[in-house]
Amino acid sequence: MPLSKKLKAFLDEKQIRYLTLHHSPAYTSQELAAATHISGRAWAKTVILEADGKMAMAVLPATERVDLDALGPILGADVVKLAEEKAFKSRFPDCELGAMPPFGNLFDMPVVVANTLAEDPEICFNAGSHQIAFEMAFEDFRGLVEPTIAPFTRPLNR
Repeated sequence: MPLSKKLKAFLDEKQIRYLTLHHSPAYTSQELAAATHISGRAWAKTVILEADGKMAMAVLPATERVDLDALGPILGADVVKLAEEKAFKSRFPDCELGAMPPFGNLFDMPVVVANTLAEDPEICFNAGSHQIAFEMAFEDFRGLVEPTIAPFTRPLNR
């Protein structure tokens, strides 16, 4: 059960308070929110994108989905698409595929966070594993990652 050692070391070095949540294996953001008893609005899912051929990270609530058209102007890109796993998995060597933490700054990627996720005082996310999550103050996350915060999501049911 890998844990992102890079992320843990980074948070510990910066003396950031976080809570480690151990849970049964879960693979979708909705399952993760339920397994951790965290609101889907506060559960952050990480989506890896290609913006004009360069990797970027979108972070949004479990209750929403990415609007790729909205991300183009935000990222200053003409073409934004979901990245293929083979294109990015080597950037996350100590993470299970699909359990990447939303710290693009540690993986040389710009980060865009949904404005709706920024409304919650806490953020919860995969910590490199499908069985371990971290919860921390959103303001601490914002200070460490320095993401662009913008509207680029739609509700899951639309």
